[in-house]
Amino acid sequence: MGAGHDHAHGSDHAGHSHAPADFGRAFLIGIILNTGFVIVEAAYGWISGSMALIADAGHNLSDVLALMLAWGASVAAKKAPTDRFTYGYKSSTILAALANAGLLLVAIGAILFETLHRMAQPAEVQGETMAIVAGIGILINAGTAALFLRGQHDINIRGAFLHMAADALVSLGVVIAGLAILWTGETWIDPAVSLLIVLVIAWGTWGLLKDSVAMSLLAVPKGISEKAVRDYLAGLPGVDAVHDLHIWPMSTTETALTAHLVMPQGHPGDTFLSEISHELEHHYRIGHATIQIERTPHCSGGC
Repeated sequence: MGAGHDHAHGSDHAGHSHAPADFGRAFLIGIILNTGFVIVEAAYGWISGSMALIADAGHNLSDVLALMLAWGASVAAKKAPTDRFTYGYKSSTILAALANAGLLLVAIGAILFETLHRMAQPAEVQGETMAIVAGIGILINAGTAALFLRGQHDINIRGAFLHMAADALVSLGVVIAGLAILWTGETWIDPAVSLLIVLVIAWGTWGLLKDSVAMSLLAVPKGISEKAVRDYLAGLPGVDAVHDLHIWPMSTTETALTAHLVMPQGHPGDTFLSEISHELEHHYRIGHATIQIERTPHCSGGC
């Protein structure tokens, strides 16, 4: 039997357990709540002279845009494949995560610029207003984050969660700063907290940026060991060698694999491929696998 090109997934895997979950309602609620809060927070930040409130409002605005991007990508990922986009639009979730990281970088630059300016020229701040408005922000941001708590396996949803969870912590910092200003009258506390906000955002952004760039470059997804998969395939009965093994993310939740198995005794049958499919999906979280069986190796590069 000559070389055969076989797909290791059958009809029983059509749904794929790692398909994007439906967070449409969560996104809608989060966008409405945070848009309203951005307007209120920016207005009171201007009235009270609080750079910390304005900085937090700017970050919240970037979060609204991030939620919109993530929602749009999750909807696009569910669209059916076309003749040109044969995988559909699944990878739009990766692009959304990368864009969200970019938005955060822009927000960091804008907030840092204004914070340094305020440090050079301190202004009077109404600590009580800061504390009250930021306290409302804690409730809104923590509540929105909770809506995305169950989707942590998806970097696109995780990005939305991290945005909102970080905002809740930042709002807590603004509350503390407002109370400190109220008690001490020291105006430098406001820009100092703004600077701390920038550091918190930067810390969260680095992880999101690193993961989204890796996915964009088709790196093996986190949590999957290329060596473990290769050892599993090489250890199958009748397999002499494994080459052209590639593992890459199709989206933020779905992973694909292609591999050539050298089997001198020939093709072992569909049951063999079905067992590989089951093992890869349930033990390695790889839902789209394509296996080519060869009697002799025909390495096409990257073996």
